[in-house]
Amino acid sequence: MKVYTACLYLLLLVALSGCNAYHPADRQTDEHPLIYPSYEAVTFPCNIAPPNFRICTEGEQYQSEFGVEGQEPASHGTSTKPTVNIPPKQWRKLTEQGAGKSIYFRITIRQAGEWVRYADLTNRISEHPIDPYLTYRLLYPGYELWNEMGIYQRELSSYKETPIVENRHFGHQCVNCHSYNQYRPDEMMLHIRGPQGGTLISRGGKVDKVNPKEPGFRYGPTYPSWHPSGKYLFFATNEIQQFFHSSGTKPIEVSDLGADLMVYDVEHHVAYTDSLIYGDAYMETFPACAPNGSELYFCRAKGYRKGMALDSIRYDLCRIRFDVESHRFHDLECIYPASEQGKSVSFPRVSPDGRYLLFVQSDYGNFSIWHPESEVYLLDTSNGHIRCLTEVNSGDVDSYPTWSSSGRWIVLSSKRMDGLWARPFIASFNPETGEAGKPFILPQKDPDFYDSYTLTFNRPELITAPVPNGSALEQAVEQTVVQR
Repeated sequence: MKVYTACLYLLLLVALSGCNAYHPADRQTDEHPLIYPSYEAVTFPCNIAPPNFRICTEGEQYQSEFGVEGQEPASHGTSTKPTVNIPPKQWRKLTEQGAGKSIYFRITIRQAGEWVRYADLTNRISEHPIDPYLTYRLLYPGYELWNEMGIYQRELSSYKETPIVENRHFGHQCVNCHSYNQYRPDEMMLHIRGPQGGTLISRGGKVDKVNPKEPGFRYGPTYPSWHPSGKYLFFATNEIQQFFHSSGTKPIEVSDLGADLMVYDVEHHVAYTDSLIYGDAYMETFPACAPNGSELYFCRAKGYRKGMALDSIRYDLCRIRFDVESHRFHDLECIYPASEQGKSVSFPRVSPDGRYLLFVQSDYGNFSIWHPESEVYLLDTSNGHIRCLTEVNSGDVDSYPTWSSSGRWIVLSSKRMDGLWARPFIASFNPETGEAGKPFILPQKDPDFYDSYTLTFNRPELITAPVPNGSALEQAVEQTVVQR
């Protein structure tokens, strides 16, 4: 029995070593192997999870090697399956050694009995980390199944995803527009729409349920932006209408029928506005406060009139000064008249240093996530130069751009993979040159994860630490609105 067990053990060792044995190439080719997702020629943060992938080039066996450019491979693996799952410890070691350098994925494939080494796939490891957590809203892409949704946080150094709030815990009401003050999870807010509706504001470990709408305001609050002091929230107040088309490339259309801007005093629970950003003549939406706290960017279109064609509504990019002491606005200016070019602007986001502003441009309207022509643009606030950020855009929807707290990473929602589901893509950004790197999709443990995942990633936001009080947020839904 002992002899039998020993023999079986030896056979197992031989089998395992055979699976992982190194196979020198019989020949080399200049062709690059096809892999999915396309992790090639991208810059990875030094703290990202392993970018697992599937080899799409056919073969009988597959050998993968990883190393820092100019050095021998640090690890290898051989398998009859094309899926490459990089061990986290080996990936972490590779990113530590390769920080600020190029790395390679070397693929050798056994084809017709011989091992063929393909040209190396090269990437770069940035010495600049990305914020450790990415938050997003998950929901079905048609929005008609809005009763199943939630806001989640993903630890970027691993594949761990945890819920912040899920609407199944409070009557399947709509939850949206999560926002953080300067990428800090201890100051955040989100809206609840439904019978227990209200705005949840979390500050200093305490969550208040409030109604920012003052008596006399025409519409309720929607899109938010924090003042860096944490004392104020800028809101758009919108009358939003959803339309469904029977045919065409844009089955769903969302449009403002009215929109204004307001300021909400978080400490005193008082809202106010200004004639420069309120009224029937124009629609103002998507506020984005600059880091200095004295400039507010937003989108502005001519006021809606009954019978107006939705595809005639176009928003310009504007800026206005905000005086904290007097609570007054002044010096309104249009800094990019997109409407004059037959285009429309949405989702402006200011970089942490205030030098750059990302925004989305589409043919009309402001709900660019449903416009296949939507593209991300970049404004250099130091000289007013605007350019299409071609290096991050695709042939389909590119929307919801956001910054990392360092200003060296961009995250956007893109439908480039299939035109249906928005998924998070990450791209490096160089503040010195104003250039971005090739976007890569958020890595998952299973390389085929996105092929079968039926939820869309909405409004990605980076934060410097995990949200600590998700349960407090859900409990606050049951609270009575704080009285002024």
